[in-house]
Amino acid sequence: MRIKGLAVALVTAFMLTSCGQGQVDALDIAATDVTASRVESNEAPRYSKVIALANGSAEIIDSLGLKSILIGRDIASTEPALESVPVVTSGHQVVAEKIIALKPDLVIIDSSVGPAQAIASLKSAGIKVALINEVWTVAGISEKVSEVAALLGVEATGKKLAALIASTIATASEKVSGSPRVLFLYLRGGNSIYLVGGAGSGADSLLSAIGAIDVGATPGSQPFTPLTAESLIALRPDVILVMSKGLASVGGVTGLVNLPGVEQTPAAENSRIISVDDSLLLSFGARTPSLLTELANALNKVQR
Repeated sequence: MRIKGLAVALVTAFMLTSCGQGQVDALDIAATDVTASRVESNEAPRYSKVIALANGSAEIIDSLGLKSILIGRDIASTEPALESVPVVTSGHQVVAEKIIALKPDLVIIDSSVGPAQAIASLKSAGIKVALINEVWTVAGISEKVSEVAALLGVEATGKKLAALIASTIATASEKVSGSPRVLFLYLRGGNSIYLVGGAGSGADSLLSAIGAIDVGATPGSQPFTPLTAESLIALRPDVILVMSKGLASVGGVTGLVNLPGVEQTPAAENSRIISVDDSLLLSFGARTPSLLTELANALNKVQR
């Protein structure tokens, strides 16, 4: 999840009391429902033991045909093809001892990877740590692919993958019927966190790419703001988009509908709720083009 984008909202998040009754069905998009855009590489990478911790970087390396150089990944990299690659984080926190023990010749991070003390420990141990840009937009995926490919010294392969991703995204954008009004909710019921996604959440870029309208991403809105009944009712979303674990954390669809304001939305009234695997929704990597197609199909299905 976006750590920086959530920081302000998490400080102001508060406990919401239940209201209303009702039950709707959620249409779920799992990690196994999508495929990664993938190419083969004829170029020799300049590193042979890489740990990829930056958001989406592990799956990009795999999609470049270079899984053999991956010796560690972050917990959010859940693509089935990466199951054999060890997770070297504790939750979303870097564990320096685990990484140092693997003796990598490169660790890839972005600004969301921490804590800073652990990163400093890696550098003190003589391990090369490369910082790449965070990407939270569909348009930025090809740029991230090119950046990772350049870092590894496989620029030509990176161009092939970037072109494949761009063409797949363009195809997905043609699949949504109408302009459905969608609201992204970030939910962590165990921590009493209930947030509305706005401009810059990442979900806004996904929805825009397939011709949907993110009703929370109004001009000047923050990436995440605390949910209130009044704001939710005023937004009147046709569809609610959530993460799968977030939905489970509030007690499933019944718990979601019981959050203030949800039952009064057209989305709840018409049973239009879509849940997406947590690690997939905002990965912005090689699986995202396939996710866009699945999301477009899901929006069409719930609107019937």
